[in-house]
Amino acid sequence: MFHTSGRSVFGVTLYTLLEPLPLGFFVAAWFFDILYLQTFVIMWTKSASWLITIGLVLAILPRFISLVYLFRGARPNEKTHFWLSLLAIVLAVVNAFIHSRDAYAVVPLGVTLSTLVVALLLIANVQLVLRERRTQGGRV
Repeated sequence: MFHTSGRSVFGVTLYTLLEPLPLGFFVAAWFFDILYLQTFVIMWTKSASWLITIGLVLAILPRFISLVYLFRGARPNEKTHFWLSLLAIVLAVVNAFIHSRDAYAVVPLGVTLSTLVVALLLIANVQLVLRERRTQGGRV
């Protein structure tokens, strides 16, 4: 959703390709945390731990690309997206440490952090799309 004028086509393409991936992994981890709360099957919390870790690894490159664009004059909606996403990633790092605990020690903080990470990323993406459409004169 980056404005492409004056920006590297490769950087914008790479960002557009990688940006949605961490959200998918974090949403899956959130579902697995909820499943663990319902069943107390350890497999769900271990799987959530792996999904959070993979989501964090995949979140690194898009954040660096958006950081470069942030300092090169990003628009206000892109700045908000960057900071909300960065806050979500910091919470996901804390969540990864929480998920490294023994199975039941993950409850309830792990589920709470997973919910916050997913909510922050969704808010960041929705506000970016809505503001982008408003600046283009489209209907929301």
